[in-house]
Amino acid sequence: MESNPEMNKLFLLLLIIFSNTSHAQQPQQGKIIPEYGKTYKVESPGFETDTTSLMKVVFDVGRSFDQSAPNKLIQTAARYLNMHGQAGLKPENMKVALVLHGKAVQDVLKNQAYLERFPEAELNLNLPLIKALKEKGVRIILCGQSAAFYNIDRKNASEDVQFALSAMTALVQLQNDNYRLINF
Repeated sequence: MESNPEMNKLFLLLLIIFSNTSHAQQPQQGKIIPEYGKTYKVESPGFETDTTSLMKVVFDVGRSFDQSAPNKLIQTAARYLNMHGQAGLKPENMKVALVLHGKAVQDVLKNQAYLERFPEAELNLNLPLIKALKEKGVRIILCGQSAAFYNIDRKNASEDVQFALSAMTALVQLQNDNYRLINF
């Protein structure tokens, strides 16, 4: 049987493509909040992480997604803590806040209120995440305006959140205190 150079090249190309995809990196569990916020290891980054500075960040969270999983924007705070902890930043050098507004305020509802609003859900899967974040010093701040619009008050909201006059108020005050805004 004759060898076809074009077929050999195609076979070699396919072999390279498929062998590279099978070695995709798997996300790693974090050490600060192990249950949430898996990250990927970055070998020899060209932009070095300053592990000596105080990193103050506020995440602007205004969206909610599927009720069958924790809000991926809230999970970003856990990922932030885990990846920077793995990079060598001390937890005491990370100040993190979340400001929830819009539909995202519903993600802080206690289970009974959440199930009344979303009967297809089994539980509010955001509550354990919010508790884990709070235990690590993350401030979870709820827009009072959005909360009122969605009929959320201190009785039906997680005790792990703080109410603010508005998201705008909280975002401005935190930025005045040198928190850096991250908005996805």
